[in-house]
Amino acid sequence: MSNIDIEGILKELPNDGRIPKTKIVCTLGPASRSVAMCEKLLKAGMNVARFNFSHGTHQYHQETLNNLNIAMQNTQILCAVMLDTKGPEIRTGFLKDEKPIQLKEGREITITTDYTIKGNEDMISMSYKKLPIDLKPGNTILCSDGTITLTVISCDPAAGTVRCRCENTAMLGERKNVNLPGVVVDLPTLTEKDKEDILGWGVPNNIDMIALSFVRKGSDLVNVRKVLGPHAKRIQLMSKVENQEGVVNFDEILGETDSFMIARGDLGMEIPVEKIFLAQKMMIYKCNLAGKPVVTATQMLESMIKSPRPTRAEATDVANAVLDGTDCVMLSGESAAGAYPEIAVKTMARICIEAESSLDHGVIFKERIKSTPLPMSPLESLASSAVRTANNAKAKLIVVLTRGGTTAKLVAKYRPAVPILSVVVPVLATDLFGWSCSDEAPARQSLVYRGLIPILAEGSAKATDA
Repeated sequence: MSNIDIEGILKELPNDGRIPKTKIVCTLGPASRSVAMCEKLLKAGMNVARFNFSHGTHQYHQETLNNLNIAMQNTQILCAVMLDTKGPEIRTGFLKDEKPIQLKEGREITITTDYTIKGNEDMISMSYKKLPIDLKPGNTILCSDGTITLTVISCDPAAGTVRCRCENTAMLGERKNVNLPGVVVDLPTLTEKDKEDILGWGVPNNIDMIALSFVRKGSDLVNVRKVLGPHAKRIQLMSKVENQEGVVNFDEILGETDSFMIARGDLGMEIPVEKIFLAQKMMIYKCNLAGKPVVTATQMLESMIKSPRPTRAEATDVANAVLDGTDCVMLSGESAAGAYPEIAVKTMARICIEAESSLDHGVIFKERIKSTPLPMSPLESLASSAVRTANNAKAKLIVVLTRGGTTAKLVAKYRPAVPILSVVVPVLATDLFGWSCSDEAPARQSLVYRGLIPILAEGSAKATDA
Protein backbone atom coordinates (compact mmCIF):
# COMPACT_ATOMS: atom_id res chain seq x y z
CA MET A 1 0.00 0.00 0.00
CA SER A 2 3.05 2.30 -0.09
CA ASN A 3 2.21 3.34 -3.66
CA ILE A 4 -0.71 5.55 -2.56
CA ASP A 5 -0.48 9.34 -2.76
CA ILE A 6 -2.87 12.26 -3.30
CA GLU A 7 -1.93 12.58 -6.97
CA GLY A 8 -2.60 8.89 -7.52
CA ILE A 9 -6.05 9.18 -5.97
CA LEU A 10 -7.07 12.07 -8.22
CA LYS A 11 -5.48 10.79 -11.45
CA GLU A 12 -7.40 8.29 -13.58
CA LEU A 13 -5.54 5.29 -14.93
CA PRO A 14 -4.92 5.56 -18.69
CA ASN A 15 -7.31 3.70 -20.97
CA ASP A 16 -4.48 1.81 -22.67
CA GLY A 17 -6.08 -1.60 -22.95
CA ARG A 18 -4.57 -3.00 -19.77
CA ILE A 19 -6.35 -5.93 -18.17
CA PRO A 20 -6.53 -6.82 -14.48
CA LYS A 21 -4.31 -9.53 -13.04
CA THR A 22 -7.24 -10.50 -10.80
CA LYS A 23 -9.58 -12.85 -12.64
CA ILE A 24 -13.34 -12.38 -13.01
CA VAL A 25 -15.86 -15.21 -12.62
CA CYS A 26 -19.27 -14.56 -14.20
CA THR A 27 -22.42 -16.55 -13.49
CA LEU A 28 -24.27 -17.14 -16.75
CA GLY A 29 -28.06 -16.92 -16.73
CA PRO A 30 -31.04 -15.40 -18.54
CA ALA A 31 -29.34 -12.01 -18.94
CA SER A 32 -26.05 -13.35 -20.25
CA ARG A 33 -26.51 -16.72 -21.98
CA SER A 34 -26.85 -15.51 -25.57
CA VAL A 35 -23.91 -15.70 -27.97
CA ALA A 36 -23.87 -11.91 -28.33
CA MET A 37 -23.75 -11.27 -24.58
CA CYS A 38 -21.18 -14.01 -23.98
CA GLU A 39 -18.95 -12.29 -26.54
CA LYS A 40 -19.40 -8.96 -24.75
CA LEU A 41 -18.55 -10.49 -21.38
CA LEU A 42 -15.44 -12.19 -22.77
CA LYS A 43 -14.23 -8.91 -24.25
CA ALA A 44 -15.08 -7.07 -21.02
CA GLY A 45 -12.91 -9.43 -18.95
CA MET A 46 -14.76 -12.65 -18.08
CA ASN A 47 -12.22 -15.41 -17.41
CA VAL A 48 -14.43 -18.12 -15.90
CA ALA A 49 -18.07 -18.91 -16.72
CA ARG A 50 -20.02 -20.26 -13.75
CA PHE A 51 -22.94 -22.61 -14.35
CA ASN A 52 -25.13 -22.57 -11.24
CA PHE A 53 -26.87 -25.94 -10.96
CA SER A 54 -29.12 -24.71 -8.17
CA HIS A 55 -31.23 -23.53 -11.10
CA GLY A 56 -31.98 -24.78 -14.61
CA THR A 57 -32.12 -28.11 -16.41
CA HIS A 58 -29.32 -29.94 -18.19
CA GLN A 59 -30.80 -28.85 -21.51
CA TYR A 60 -30.87 -25.22 -20.39
CA HIS A 61 -27.22 -25.30 -19.32
CA GLN A 62 -26.24 -27.17 -22.49
CA GLU A 63 -27.71 -24.40 -24.64
CA THR A 64 -25.80 -21.83 -22.59
CA LEU A 65 -22.53 -23.76 -22.92
CA ASN A 66 -23.01 -24.16 -26.66
CA ASN A 67 -23.47 -20.40 -26.94
CA LEU A 68 -20.36 -19.79 -24.83
CA ASN A 69 -18.30 -22.10 -27.04
CA ILE A 70 -19.45 -20.20 -30.13
CA ALA A 71 -18.57 -16.91 -28.43
CA MET A 72 -15.10 -18.20 -27.53
CA GLN A 73 -14.55 -19.30 -31.11
CA ASN A 74 -15.75 -15.96 -32.48
CA THR A 75 -13.62 -13.87 -30.11
CA GLN A 76 -10.66 -16.27 -29.81
CA ILE A 77 -10.76 -15.62 -26.05
CA LEU A 78 -10.25 -18.57 -23.70
CA CYS A 79 -12.70 -19.08 -20.83
CA ALA A 80 -12.85 -21.77 -18.14
CA VAL A 81 -16.11 -23.58 -17.36
CA MET A 82 -17.16 -24.05 -13.72
CA LEU A 83 -20.02 -26.29 -12.56
CA ASP A 84 -21.32 -25.07 -9.19
CA THR A 85 -23.24 -27.84 -7.42
CA LYS A 86 -26.53 -27.23 -5.65
CA GLY A 87 -25.32 -29.24 -2.68
CA PRO A 88 -27.30 -30.49 0.31
CA GLU A 89 -29.88 -28.20 1.86
CA ILE A 90 -32.46 -28.01 4.61
CA ARG A 91 -35.77 -26.33 3.78
CA THR A 92 -39.03 -25.58 5.51
CA GLY A 93 -42.05 -27.47 4.18
CA PHE A 94 -45.32 -26.67 2.46
CA LEU A 95 -48.04 -24.63 4.18
CA LYS A 96 -51.78 -25.02 4.53
CA ASP A 97 -53.61 -23.46 1.56
CA GLU A 98 -50.15 -22.52 0.20
CA LYS A 99 -50.39 -19.21 2.09
CA PRO A 100 -47.55 -17.60 4.10
CA ILE A 101 -47.94 -17.70 7.87
CA GLN A 102 -47.07 -15.05 10.44
CA LEU A 103 -44.64 -15.98 13.17
CA LYS A 104 -44.87 -13.69 16.20
CA GLU A 105 -42.06 -12.74 18.56
CA GLY A 106 -42.16 -14.70 21.81
CA ARG A 107 -44.60 -17.31 20.54
CA GLU A 108 -43.68 -21.00 20.60
CA ILE A 109 -43.87 -23.22 17.52
CA THR A 110 -43.25 -26.92 16.86
CA ILE A 111 -41.04 -28.16 14.02
CA THR A 112 -41.69 -31.67 12.70
CA THR A 113 -39.51 -33.75 10.41
CA ASP A 114 -42.64 -35.24 8.79
CA TYR A 115 -42.38 -33.38 5.48
CA THR A 116 -45.89 -34.43 4.43
CA ILE A 117 -47.45 -32.14 7.04
CA LYS A 118 -48.67 -28.79 5.74
CA GLY A 119 -47.71 -26.15 8.25
CA ASN A 120 -49.58 -23.42 10.11
CA GLU A 121 -48.85 -20.92 12.90
CA ASP A 122 -48.46 -23.76 15.43
CA MET A 123 -46.41 -26.32 13.48
CA ILE A 124 -44.14 -26.30 10.43
CA SER A 125 -42.06 -29.06 8.85
CA MET A 126 -38.38 -29.17 7.86
CA SER A 127 -36.65 -31.55 5.47
CA TYR A 128 -33.80 -32.74 7.74
CA LYS A 129 -34.74 -36.01 9.47
CA LYS A 130 -32.03 -35.79 12.15
CA LEU A 131 -33.07 -32.33 13.31
CA PRO A 132 -34.25 -33.46 16.81
CA ILE A 133 -31.06 -35.53 17.23
CA ASP A 134 -28.49 -32.91 16.18
CA LEU A 135 -30.10 -29.89 17.85
CA LYS A 136 -29.89 -29.04 21.54
CA PRO A 137 -31.80 -26.53 23.69
CA GLY A 138 -30.35 -23.07 23.14
CA ASN A 139 -29.35 -23.71 19.50
CA THR A 140 -30.44 -21.19 16.87
CA ILE A 141 -32.39 -21.95 13.68
CA LEU A 142 -32.32 -19.34 10.91
CA CYS A 143 -34.99 -19.43 8.18
CA SER A 144 -35.54 -17.56 4.93
CA ASP A 145 -32.05 -16.04 4.49
CA GLY A 146 -31.80 -15.26 8.19
CA THR A 147 -34.92 -13.09 8.35
CA ILE A 148 -36.50 -15.46 10.91
CA THR A 149 -34.71 -16.56 14.10
CA LEU A 150 -35.92 -19.48 16.22
CA THR A 151 -34.40 -20.62 19.52
CA VAL A 152 -34.61 -24.32 20.41
CA ILE A 153 -36.45 -25.02 23.68
CA SER A 154 -36.62 -28.82 23.60
CA CYS A 155 -36.12 -31.80 21.26
CA ASP A 156 -38.08 -35.07 21.03
CA PRO A 157 -36.21 -37.53 18.76
CA ALA A 158 -38.87 -40.23 19.25
CA ALA A 159 -41.65 -37.96 17.99
CA GLY A 160 -39.40 -36.29 15.42
CA THR A 161 -40.18 -32.80 16.72
CA VAL A 162 -38.37 -29.71 18.00
CA ARG A 163 -40.05 -27.05 20.14
CA CYS A 164 -38.87 -23.49 19.44
CA ARG A 165 -39.47 -19.89 20.41
CA CYS A 166 -39.78 -17.16 17.74
CA GLU A 167 -37.31 -14.34 18.36
CA ASN A 168 -38.86 -11.90 15.87
CA THR A 169 -42.13 -11.27 14.06
CA ALA A 170 -42.02 -12.17 10.36
CA MET A 171 -43.87 -13.86 7.51
CA LEU A 172 -42.76 -17.37 6.49
CA GLY A 173 -43.48 -18.73 3.03
CA GLU A 174 -43.15 -22.26 1.65
CA ARG A 175 -39.85 -24.10 1.16
CA LYS A 176 -37.54 -21.46 2.60
CA ASN A 177 -33.86 -22.19 3.27
CA VAL A 178 -32.70 -23.12 6.78
CA ASN A 179 -29.33 -22.60 8.49
CA LEU A 180 -28.21 -24.19 11.76
CA PRO A 181 -25.25 -22.09 13.01
CA GLY A 182 -22.66 -24.11 14.91
CA VAL A 183 -24.50 -27.42 14.49
CA VAL A 184 -22.69 -30.41 12.94
CA VAL A 185 -25.18 -31.94 10.53
CA ASP A 186 -25.14 -35.36 8.86
CA LEU A 187 -25.64 -34.35 5.23
CA PRO A 188 -23.68 -35.60 2.19
CA THR A 189 -21.43 -33.20 0.28
CA LEU A 190 -22.75 -34.62 -2.99
CA THR A 191 -26.46 -35.31 -3.31
CA GLU A 192 -27.86 -37.67 -5.94
CA LYS A 193 -28.75 -34.60 -8.00
CA ASP A 194 -25.16 -33.35 -7.75
CA LYS A 195 -23.82 -36.71 -8.95
CA GLU A 196 -26.22 -36.68 -11.88
CA ASP A 197 -25.23 -33.10 -12.76
CA ILE A 198 -21.51 -33.88 -12.62
CA LEU A 199 -21.48 -37.29 -14.33
CA GLY A 200 -24.40 -36.66 -16.69
CA TRP A 201 -23.53 -33.11 -17.77
CA GLY A 202 -20.17 -31.97 -16.45
CA VAL A 203 -17.99 -34.91 -17.45
CA PRO A 204 -19.39 -35.29 -21.02
CA ASN A 205 -18.86 -31.55 -21.56
CA ASN A 206 -15.23 -31.62 -20.36
CA ILE A 207 -15.77 -28.98 -17.70
CA ASP A 208 -12.66 -27.52 -16.08
CA MET A 209 -13.68 -27.29 -12.43
CA ILE A 210 -16.41 -28.15 -9.96
CA ALA A 211 -17.32 -25.71 -7.19
CA LEU A 212 -18.42 -27.99 -4.36
CA SER A 213 -21.06 -26.56 -2.05
CA PHE A 214 -21.04 -27.22 1.68
CA VAL A 215 -17.56 -28.79 2.05
CA ARG A 216 -16.97 -29.51 5.75
CA LYS A 217 -13.83 -31.68 5.93
CA GLY A 218 -10.94 -32.92 3.83
CA SER A 219 -12.45 -36.38 3.35
CA ASP A 220 -15.32 -34.75 1.42
CA LEU A 221 -12.86 -34.03 -1.41
CA VAL A 222 -11.52 -37.59 -1.33
CA ASN A 223 -15.05 -38.95 -1.67
CA VAL A 224 -15.86 -36.64 -4.59
CA ARG A 225 -12.74 -37.79 -6.44
CA LYS A 226 -13.88 -41.38 -5.95
CA VAL A 227 -17.20 -40.46 -7.56
CA LEU A 228 -15.33 -38.87 -10.48
CA GLY A 229 -13.18 -41.97 -10.92
CA PRO A 230 -10.84 -41.69 -13.93
CA HIS A 231 -12.11 -38.16 -14.64
CA ALA A 232 -10.73 -36.82 -11.33
CA LYS A 233 -7.29 -36.15 -12.87
CA ARG A 234 -8.58 -33.61 -15.37
CA ILE A 235 -11.27 -31.82 -13.33
CA GLN A 236 -10.23 -29.37 -10.63
CA LEU A 237 -12.17 -29.26 -7.34
CA MET A 238 -12.99 -25.90 -5.78
CA SER A 239 -14.19 -26.06 -2.17
CA LYS A 240 -16.88 -23.78 -0.77
CA VAL A 241 -16.85 -23.53 3.02
CA GLU A 242 -20.32 -22.45 4.11
CA ASN A 243 -20.61 -23.34 7.79
CA GLN A 244 -18.67 -23.31 11.06
CA GLU A 245 -17.54 -26.93 10.71
CA GLY A 246 -15.85 -26.05 7.42
CA VAL A 247 -14.11 -23.04 8.97
CA VAL A 248 -12.78 -25.19 11.84
CA ASN A 249 -11.49 -27.79 9.34
CA PHE A 250 -10.18 -25.21 6.86
CA ASP A 251 -6.53 -26.37 6.93
CA GLU A 252 -7.58 -29.97 6.34
CA ILE A 253 -9.79 -28.92 3.41
CA LEU A 254 -7.05 -26.73 1.95
CA GLY A 255 -4.69 -29.70 1.91
CA GLU A 256 -7.06 -31.69 -0.30
CA THR A 257 -8.63 -29.08 -2.57
CA ASP A 258 -7.32 -27.62 -5.83
CA SER A 259 -8.82 -24.18 -5.25
CA PHE A 260 -11.16 -22.37 -2.92
CA MET A 261 -14.24 -20.16 -2.98
CA ILE A 262 -15.20 -17.85 -0.12
CA ALA A 263 -19.00 -18.11 -0.41
CA ARG A 264 -20.01 -15.32 1.92
CA GLY A 265 -23.76 -15.91 1.58
CA ASP A 266 -24.37 -19.03 3.67
CA LEU A 267 -21.16 -18.45 5.62
CA GLY A 268 -22.59 -15.11 6.72
CA MET A 269 -25.50 -17.00 8.28
CA GLU A 270 -23.19 -19.34 10.16
CA ILE A 271 -20.76 -16.89 11.75
CA PRO A 272 -21.42 -13.42 13.24
CA VAL A 273 -21.65 -10.77 10.54
CA GLU A 274 -18.88 -8.74 12.22
CA LYS A 275 -16.53 -11.73 11.82
CA ILE A 276 -16.97 -12.24 8.07
CA PHE A 277 -14.10 -9.92 7.13
CA LEU A 278 -11.76 -11.85 9.45
CA ALA A 279 -12.78 -15.19 7.94
CA GLN A 280 -12.25 -13.78 4.44
CA LYS A 281 -8.77 -12.44 5.23
CA MET A 282 -7.72 -15.63 7.00
CA MET A 283 -8.85 -17.89 4.16
CA ILE A 284 -7.27 -15.74 1.44
CA TYR A 285 -3.99 -15.55 3.37
CA LYS A 286 -3.78 -19.31 3.84
CA CYS A 287 -4.68 -19.99 0.19
CA ASN A 288 -1.96 -17.55 -0.92
CA LEU A 289 0.66 -19.31 1.21
CA ALA A 290 -0.39 -22.68 -0.22
CA GLY A 291 -0.28 -21.32 -3.77
CA LYS A 292 -3.88 -22.34 -4.34
CA PRO A 293 -6.26 -19.95 -6.11
CA VAL A 294 -9.09 -18.38 -4.15
CA VAL A 295 -12.33 -16.79 -5.37
CA THR A 296 -14.12 -14.12 -3.32
CA ALA A 297 -17.87 -14.25 -3.98
CA THR A 298 -21.36 -13.07 -3.04
CA GLN A 299 -22.89 -9.59 -3.28
CA MET A 300 -19.73 -7.98 -4.62
CA LEU A 301 -21.62 -5.61 -6.94
CA GLU A 302 -25.15 -6.61 -5.91
CA SER A 303 -26.73 -3.21 -6.59
CA MET A 304 -25.68 -3.48 -10.26
CA ILE A 305 -28.47 -6.01 -10.77
CA LYS A 306 -30.64 -2.91 -11.15
CA SER A 307 -28.23 0.03 -11.28
CA PRO A 308 -25.50 0.89 -13.83
CA ARG A 309 -23.25 2.05 -10.98
CA PRO A 310 -22.18 0.16 -7.84
CA THR A 311 -22.48 1.55 -4.35
CA ARG A 312 -19.30 2.97 -2.84
CA ALA A 313 -19.30 0.15 -0.29
CA GLU A 314 -19.38 -2.45 -3.09
CA ALA A 315 -16.49 -0.80 -4.95
CA THR A 316 -14.49 -0.82 -1.72
CA ASP A 317 -15.41 -4.47 -1.09
CA VAL A 318 -14.02 -5.55 -4.47
CA ALA A 319 -10.86 -3.48 -4.03
CA ASN A 320 -10.23 -4.80 -0.51
CA ALA A 321 -10.57 -8.39 -1.74
CA VAL A 322 -7.85 -7.63 -4.30
CA LEU A 323 -5.66 -6.03 -1.61
CA ASP A 324 -6.25 -9.09 0.61
CA GLY A 325 -4.79 -11.25 -2.17
CA THR A 326 -7.77 -12.91 -3.83
CA ASP A 327 -7.09 -14.52 -7.21
CA CYS A 328 -10.63 -14.04 -8.51
CA VAL A 329 -13.71 -11.97 -7.80
CA MET A 330 -17.14 -13.27 -8.74
CA LEU A 331 -20.41 -11.92 -10.10
CA SER A 332 -23.61 -13.83 -9.37
CA GLY A 333 -26.99 -12.18 -9.97
CA GLU A 334 -25.21 -9.16 -11.45
CA SER A 335 -24.23 -11.12 -14.56
CA ALA A 336 -26.84 -13.90 -14.48
CA ALA A 337 -30.03 -11.88 -14.20
CA GLY A 338 -29.01 -8.23 -13.93
CA ALA A 339 -29.86 -5.36 -16.25
CA TYR A 340 -26.19 -4.45 -16.84
CA PRO A 341 -24.03 -7.62 -17.06
CA GLU A 342 -21.42 -6.16 -19.42
CA ILE A 343 -21.11 -2.92 -17.45
CA ALA A 344 -20.76 -4.92 -14.22
CA VAL A 345 -17.79 -6.85 -15.63
CA LYS A 346 -16.15 -3.68 -16.95
CA THR A 347 -16.68 -1.94 -13.62
CA MET A 348 -15.21 -4.87 -11.70
CA ALA A 349 -12.19 -4.95 -14.03
CA ARG A 350 -11.51 -1.22 -13.52
CA ILE A 351 -11.71 -1.56 -9.73
CA CYS A 352 -9.30 -4.51 -9.82
CA ILE A 353 -6.80 -2.63 -11.99
CA GLU A 354 -6.89 0.38 -9.67
CA ALA A 355 -6.45 -1.77 -6.55
CA GLU A 356 -3.56 -3.71 -8.12
CA SER A 357 -1.78 -0.46 -8.99
CA SER A 358 -1.51 0.40 -5.28
CA LEU A 359 0.19 -2.86 -4.27
CA ASP A 360 3.88 -3.02 -3.33
CA HIS A 361 4.88 -6.25 -5.05
CA GLY A 362 8.38 -6.16 -3.56
CA VAL A 363 6.96 -6.32 -0.04
CA ILE A 364 4.48 -9.03 -1.05
CA PHE A 365 7.31 -11.13 -2.52
CA LYS A 366 9.46 -10.81 0.63
CA GLU A 367 6.53 -11.82 2.85
CA ARG A 368 5.77 -14.80 0.63
CA ILE A 369 9.41 -15.97 0.68
CA LYS A 370 9.60 -15.51 4.45
CA SER A 371 6.44 -17.61 4.97
CA THR A 372 7.44 -20.46 2.65
CA PRO A 373 8.92 -23.44 4.51
CA LEU A 374 12.36 -24.70 3.54
CA PRO A 375 13.67 -26.58 1.74
CA MET A 376 11.83 -25.52 -1.41
CA SER A 377 11.44 -27.92 -4.29
CA PRO A 378 13.82 -27.19 -7.19
CA LEU A 379 10.84 -26.13 -9.32
CA GLU A 380 9.51 -23.69 -6.71
CA SER A 381 13.00 -22.30 -6.16
CA LEU A 382 13.25 -21.66 -9.89
CA ALA A 383 9.81 -20.00 -9.96
CA SER A 384 10.51 -17.70 -7.00
CA SER A 385 13.90 -16.75 -8.47
CA ALA A 386 12.23 -15.81 -11.75
CA VAL A 387 9.87 -13.47 -9.89
CA ARG A 388 12.74 -11.88 -7.91
CA THR A 389 14.69 -11.29 -11.12
CA ALA A 390 11.67 -9.85 -12.94
CA ASN A 391 10.92 -7.47 -10.05
CA ASN A 392 14.56 -6.31 -9.76
CA ALA A 393 14.96 -5.87 -13.53
CA LYS A 394 11.57 -4.13 -13.81
CA ALA A 395 10.67 -6.56 -16.59
CA LYS A 396 7.45 -6.06 -18.53
CA LEU A 397 6.50 -9.72 -18.75
CA ILE A 398 7.40 -13.19 -17.49
CA VAL A 399 7.13 -15.97 -20.08
CA VAL A 400 6.78 -19.56 -18.87
CA LEU A 401 6.76 -22.62 -21.13
CA THR A 402 4.68 -25.35 -19.51
CA ARG A 403 2.70 -28.51 -20.24
CA GLY A 404 0.53 -29.16 -17.21
CA GLY A 405 0.80 -25.61 -15.87
CA THR A 406 2.67 -26.41 -12.64
CA THR A 407 5.62 -24.07 -13.25
CA ALA A 408 3.43 -21.13 -14.25
CA LYS A 409 1.21 -21.61 -11.19
CA LEU A 410 4.26 -21.55 -8.90
CA VAL A 411 5.39 -18.30 -10.50
CA ALA A 412 1.91 -16.87 -9.87
CA LYS A 413 2.19 -17.85 -6.18
CA TYR A 414 4.94 -15.25 -5.72
CA ARG A 415 2.81 -12.43 -7.15
CA PRO A 416 5.17 -10.72 -9.63
CA ALA A 417 4.52 -7.08 -10.51
CA VAL A 418 4.07 -8.02 -14.17
CA PRO A 419 1.77 -10.44 -16.03
CA ILE A 420 2.82 -14.05 -16.53
CA LEU A 421 2.45 -15.37 -20.07
CA SER A 422 1.90 -19.10 -19.65
CA VAL A 423 2.65 -20.78 -22.97
CA VAL A 424 0.91 -24.14 -22.66
CA VAL A 425 2.43 -26.75 -24.97
CA PRO A 426 -0.10 -29.54 -25.63
CA VAL A 427 1.29 -33.06 -25.46
CA LEU A 428 1.43 -35.12 -28.64
CA ALA A 429 1.43 -38.87 -28.12
CA THR A 430 1.34 -41.81 -30.49
CA ASP A 431 0.19 -45.40 -30.26
CA LEU A 432 -0.83 -48.17 -32.65
CA PHE A 433 -3.88 -46.19 -33.70
CA GLY A 434 -2.16 -42.90 -34.53
CA TRP A 435 -1.42 -39.52 -32.95
CA SER A 436 -3.38 -37.84 -30.17
CA CYS A 437 -3.10 -34.38 -28.61
CA SER A 438 -3.88 -33.31 -25.05
CA ASP A 439 -6.73 -30.84 -24.74
CA GLU A 440 -6.53 -27.22 -23.63
CA ALA A 441 -7.71 -27.94 -20.06
CA PRO A 442 -4.40 -26.90 -18.39
CA ALA A 443 -4.64 -23.52 -20.11
CA ARG A 444 -8.27 -22.96 -19.10
CA GLN A 445 -7.71 -24.14 -15.53
CA SER A 446 -4.91 -21.60 -15.08
CA LEU A 447 -7.48 -18.84 -15.63
CA VAL A 448 -8.26 -18.84 -11.89
CA TYR A 449 -4.69 -17.81 -10.97
CA ARG A 450 -3.96 -14.11 -10.51
CA GLY A 451 -1.67 -12.72 -13.18
CA LEU A 452 -1.59 -15.82 -15.42
CA ILE A 453 -2.36 -15.29 -19.11
CA PRO A 454 -2.46 -18.68 -20.86
CA ILE A 455 -1.93 -19.17 -24.57
CA LEU A 456 -1.83 -22.43 -26.51
CA ALA A 457 1.24 -23.38 -28.53
CA GLU A 458 1.65 -26.13 -31.10
CA GLY A 459 1.95 -29.64 -29.64
CA SER A 460 5.20 -31.49 -29.08
CA ALA A 461 6.30 -34.98 -28.02
CA LYS A 462 5.27 -36.13 -24.56
CA ALA A 463 7.47 -35.15 -21.62
CA THR A 464 7.07 -33.83 -18.08
CA ASP A 465 3.89 -32.07 -16.94
CA ALA A 466 5.79 -29.16 -15.40
